Amino acid sequence: MKNYDVIVVGAGPSGMMAAISAAESRKKVLLLDKNEQLGRKLLLTGGGRCNVTNSGSVEEILANVPGNGRFLFSAFAQFDNRDIMAFFEKYGVALKEEDHGRIFPVSNKSRTIVEALVARLTALDVKFSPKQTVSRLRIENKQILGLETNSGSFSASKVILATGGKAYPATGSAGEGYELARAAGHSITQLYATESALISSESFICNKTLQGISLANVNLSVMNAKNKAIVTHRHDLIFTHFGLSGPAALRCSSFVNKELLKGAEFVNVQLDAFPDCSQAELCQKIGRLTKGSDKNLANALSSLTQERFLLFLIDQADLTRDLPAKQITAKQIECLAKLMKSLTIRIDKTFPIEKSFVTGGGVNLKEINPKTMESKLTQGLYLTGELLDINGYTGGYNVTCAFVTGWVAGHHAALEC
Repeated sequence: MKNYDVIVVGAGPSGMMAAISAAESRKKVLLLDKNEQLGRKLLLTGGGRCNVTNSGSVEEILANVPGNGRFLFSAFAQFDNRDIMAFFEKYGVALKEEDHGRIFPVSNKSRTIVEALVARLTALDVKFSPKQTVSRLRIENKQILGLETNSGSFSASKVILATGGKAYPATGSAGEGYELARAAGHSITQLYATESALISSESFICNKTLQGISLANVNLSVMNAKNKAIVTHRHDLIFTHFGLSGPAALRCSSFVNKELLKGAEFVNVQLDAFPDCSQAELCQKIGRLTKGSDKNLANALSSLTQERFLLFLIDQADLTRDLPAKQITAKQIECLAKLMKSLTIRIDKTFPIEKSFVTGGGVNLKEINPKTMESKLTQGLYLTGELLDINGYTGGYNVTCAFVTGWVAGHHAALEC
């Protein structure tokens, strides 16, 4: 049996950072992964560019972690997004900031981030053992003693589970970590897709009427059964052949799935394509553009938005595109403005977890020490990253949470060895 101080299961961002953190305290660390390659999922993030973190304040970052962000306050007090940036810059990665505070490597290559992590693991003499599937955690008297894999038994007084969720299963995140956590006595909250595209059966979606249209900086709201907004996100939106995508849709997906989990047959979202104008102001603008105009309605209003979207709205308002603009009535203007401000779209479901960016739900946080990431049920067992019931929006927030919880777990596991 091979003996180590700390064993980390999972070589994603959380697992690699956990191994680095533990090894920096001069501990003998083993890093296991099902894959032959380190950081396989990390290579896909940010469209292959790796949105490694976000430049916002801790408060701003945690506000963008709708799935239990408050649990992370203690962890961020020990290691935060500024520390993540400092880490990579210290080890030779030049970083840059883009819109919405997103931080990328100047190289625009995820491989740059992975290579920096691998180089640090190598410098700290962390042992990496690939193609390892953990079959069992060795636990006695509520104390971790090690684990067993397809290649044998390993002994350690500290084990860190950083196996990820169920998103992107081809990268190795197939959900085995949940079963290992259950075996240690943990409960798993309902799993659901988040940061996922929205699927709609609306006729205009099925007919691909708006396919390919991209709207910048719009408001998208998720409505409850009483037609009240649960959440509103202002961001870009893309109409696709199956429904809605783009940052606004992805950010709404977890709230859609939570409503569906309550038993709703479908969930409505509401699009405000003109969030900087009130409906009354929009009515006035339409009135000015059409008053006395010899143009037809579609041409008179062409400056308002994209042509195909405008024609769709005119059709939805039961107006004729060739209607002389000067003949439009106040009631018709009000109807058109209302559609522009509150277009209701039925959402039937999202993509499944396996085709989504992030898994919502996970190990119950009541069973985890927020200061150390250690299990409250099994001494010496730590859980991090997407395995926990934590999920954030796109924009570097999920990777940030992975790095932070990984560092904290590794640090405290090493302290207690």
